[in-house]
Amino acid sequence: MSKESKNIALIVSLLFVVTSIFSQKKVSDAKFDRMLDKLLSHSVTEVIPSEIKNENDIVFLDSREKKEYKISHIKNAVWVGYDDFKLNRVKNTPKNKKIVVYCSVGYRSEKIAEKLLNSGYTNVSNLYGGIFEWVHKDKKIYNKKGAANDVHTFNKEWSQWLLKGKKIY
Repeated sequence: MSKESKNIALIVSLLFVVTSIFSQKKVSDAKFDRMLDKLLSHSVTEVIPSEIKNENDIVFLDSREKKEYKISHIKNAVWVGYDDFKLNRVKNTPKNKKIVVYCSVGYRSEKIAEKLLNSGYTNVSNLYGGIFEWVHKDKKIYNKKGAANDVHTFNKEWSQWLLKGKKIY
């Protein structure tokens, strides 16, 4: 085999590996993953629930509406909203603190994460798949009474993407 043929074989092998890595689904359901891939602009760092090992080192920001947050949220999450988001809701959070923003599936949180980054926050990620994927991965959610099973799904159409938990809309 010539040197040129070996180089071509190496390049093809590398392309196969890279393509395999980037084509792997990020969430538990392939249809959900395809929908998310099209819906999101992928403009900020994305994190999936299985990558989060120490929740206590992270400030979780819930970018859903208040009624959604009240149904359930990630433990100790700070509600910041979406439609009426204001930066003063995070004024006590250091700009270099690890922040993960989430919503139902990741669209609203991506937009809020962009605003935070544009305002000088440096360690901001979007929870890919949102609270739906959090629940799919058997991570706990809470309300003011303690552990919860209900998840606000925004509306009936979006509830199709919640595969675990009790759907509320």
